[in-house]
Amino acid sequence: MERSQKCLICTPLIAKTVNEMLFQLQLAKESGADVAELRVDHITDFNAESDLPLLLKDRPLPVIVTPRAKWECKADSNEGYEGNEEARQDLLRKAYELGADYIDVELKVAGEFVKKLKDSSIKSSTKIIVSNHNWELTPSQEEIDATIEQMWATGGDIVKYVTTAKDITDVARVFHFLSEAKGRPTIGLAMGPTGMISRLLSPKFGGYLTFGALSKGQESAPGQPTVQDLIEVYRVKSMDRETVVCGVVGKPVYHSKGPILHNRGFAELNLNYVYVPFLVDDFAHFMSVYSESDFRGFSVTIPYKEDALRLCGDKVEFVAKGIGAVNTVIREKDGELKGYNTDCEGALSAIEDGLRHSGLATNSESPLKDKLFVVIGAGGAGKALAYGAKERHARVAVANRNYERAKTLAESVGAEAIELEKLADFRPETGMILANSTSIGMEPEVTKSPISKDALSAYSLVFDAVYTPKETQLLKDAIEIGAVDVSGEEMFYRQAFAQFKYFTGVPGKC
Repeated sequence: MERSQKCLICTPLIAKTVNEMLFQLQLAKESGADVAELRVDHITDFNAESDLPLLLKDRPLPVIVTPRAKWECKADSNEGYEGNEEARQDLLRKAYELGADYIDVELKVAGEFVKKLKDSSIKSSTKIIVSNHNWELTPSQEEIDATIEQMWATGGDIVKYVTTAKDITDVARVFHFLSEAKGRPTIGLAMGPTGMISRLLSPKFGGYLTFGALSKGQESAPGQPTVQDLIEVYRVKSMDRETVVCGVVGKPVYHSKGPILHNRGFAELNLNYVYVPFLVDDFAHFMSVYSESDFRGFSVTIPYKEDALRLCGDKVEFVAKGIGAVNTVIREKDGELKGYNTDCEGALSAIEDGLRHSGLATNSESPLKDKLFVVIGAGGAGKALAYGAKERHARVAVANRNYERAKTLAESVGAEAIELEKLADFRPETGMILANSTSIGMEPEVTKSPISKDALSAYSLVFDAVYTPKETQLLKDAIEIGAVDVSGEEMFYRQAFAQFKYFTGVPGKC
């Protein structure tokens, strides 16, 4: 029988004093969390007899009492309960007696501890969470299943199995055991940067609860989003097993504004969709593991646009095939993957509008016609820029750190190739257009630019595909020398609107 209860949002509270934790407990309630985990092992000189009643009295929302054992924490961390094991179990027993909503007991000691509690005369409604944390890896499905059965055999009420994701495909094993829980309340998460989706998509796969930090910097485990993100961006409280999953695939990926933009659009149109970041090391392997029809649409970013083109094979639309890069992949009803490119139109229309609005447009067909259009970068975005400019009858030049890649792209569109080191001296005329397609200048390296400010004097318009930050060092330099600047945000929004329609079949309102 499927569990109908919605996935709960739990925020772990990390504080040094009881008063600070009580304050955080109120903040957790106000944040929209359903449950708070009291990590009492972080409180200095915690006294169970006097401090537990203070924490549990008049609590504004249900709580999990967790005095995490040192031997269950990461080996090189300084975390965990400072007292001996007998005192720690006495603390758990006291929380049970006082009627805490939940207590968390590690598998290593749960069998004997739970039996003694159940055999005792204590009457309590407290639910016992039996937990297990693997800080090294995500075991095989067989090992996971065997461990989970051991956990249920202890007599606990809820199982919490936490792994460490070395690769995003490891999370598929977490989703599998959540889906196969057969109505038994189960918490499953994968720690680490590539495990983020386990927290965001837990409700879809039947997770009992997922964790969100009270605020950035207060995470209790690696890869933990905030409660605000879970509720406002990812809408986990309305997620269910029918939710369609879309997302941005790349490396890096967590800088992307895609989740905010697309999820806002889904909400406005009342669509049961969610858009999440996928931090991926191997594009083809990722796509083969997450091959269910519910994983519907993918925005593809650095460095996988050419991988996406190859993976889609013959099912690539004309423009993407001409460019040689795919930034949008749709899984069709028959399971086949189809590739599109929305970068080209998104970037070129933004540049054209920049020329028109600044009075630099001199051609009614396209403001780019006969302009010398210099592209920095020869990856997927660079290909889209070069192809689009050539289609608009611009004269194109391509500069790249790897000159051979610059030559290959230049030859494919009938352009000139330039070594990136020589770009500063490339000034055959004034009034040129510069378009940066590389990640140079992206957060956190915000002071970097692919070209010196002095070299920009030959350009009338400068475009930067980087949009975090919105005003990059390259654009700041362009503004200072009097050139028109076009932010990568413009390209991002325009290409995202087109992707939204591919994902959902309806025009974007994001």
